[in-house]
Amino acid sequence: MAESKKEQQNQIFSRLHKEEQSRQSGYRERALKLFPHVCARCVREFEGKKLRELTVHHRDHNHDNNPPDGSNWELLCLYCHDHEHTRGIQEQRDKEVPTGRLEKPSLSHSPFAALKDHLKTSSD
Repeated sequence: MAESKKEQQNQIFSRLHKEEQSRQSGYRERALKLFPHVCARCVREFEGKKLRELTVHHRDHNHDNNPPDGSNWELLCLYCHDHEHTRGIQEQRDKEVPTGRLEKPSLSHSPFAALKDHLKTSSD
C-alpha cells in the first residue's frame, strides 16, 4: 500500500512539473516574439545558442500573471535575473541588521560605478 501511495505522489509531481514546464515555455516563447533579444538591465544581446541565457522575469513576481501583451514581463540574462531576485533578499537582510552594528556595503567594488562618466566622455 505504501508503494501505491508513493507511486501516486510521483504521478502528481510529474504532472505538476509538466504543467509548470508547459506554462513557462508558453510565456517564454511569447516574450521572445514580443521583445528584442536583449537583457533589459545590462543590455547584452543574445542570439543562437546564447538565447537560452535570456530569461523571462515577471515584474510583479507572480508567475501566473501572463498578460498577452507581455506587460508583466521583461527579458533578463541569467545574471541580472538572479540579481533581481536576490535584491529583495539583501534588502530584507539590511532591515534586520542589529541597531548597534555598523552597516557597510556588502560589495567593496562596483565594476560599473564610473560607466556613466565614461559614456559621457566617449560620446563627446
